[in-house]
Amino acid sequence: MPVSLRDARNYPEGRRWIESVFPEYLEDLSDVGSNTSLFPVKGEFGDREPDMLVRWFRDDRAYPLLILKDEKPAGFAVVSRPLPTPRMQLDFHMAEFFIASDHRRLGVGRDAVTLIFKRFTGKWEVTETHSNKGAVAFWRSVVRRLFNNQYKERIENGEIKQYFDSVLLQGK
Repeated sequence: MPVSLRDARNYPEGRRWIESVFPEYLEDLSDVGSNTSLFPVKGEFGDREPDMLVRWFRDDRAYPLLILKDEKPAGFAVVSRPLPTPRMQLDFHMAEFFIASDHRRLGVGRDAVTLIFKRFTGKWEVTETHSNKGAVAFWRSVVRRLFNNQYKERIENGEIKQYFDSVLLQGK
């Protein structure tokens, strides 16, 4: 069965699953950021860690999504609508993206990203920290495959950012 998306706000079981894998997500981030201090060490925020998750579900500019493979949870994403700035007009930003370890390297993330970009049509920004080699390789590969050379990449302040317009995927 294919990969699919579900709005996690309207799917209580999905939200519970996201809450259950949230510690693994934080662990992954802290492993990557251990030398950069960009990401918290697991447990650093103690009882406040669940507040990060609550914010995703309360923010009207965020879209928490459950990623399903064969109708079973395999990951999650949070798409946000950034506030406009004089420097850049963006429609969407990939705020969070996580595929559970037992679903990695099977095409689940690639297929989920394709669905997300088709669902949220507009100008995008995807950001990875330079030290997260796996994320950098994943996003570069996916963005290059989906948008050929019709994207821009910038490196600044220890982050790699890809910019593109997902309208290019319509009809594909």
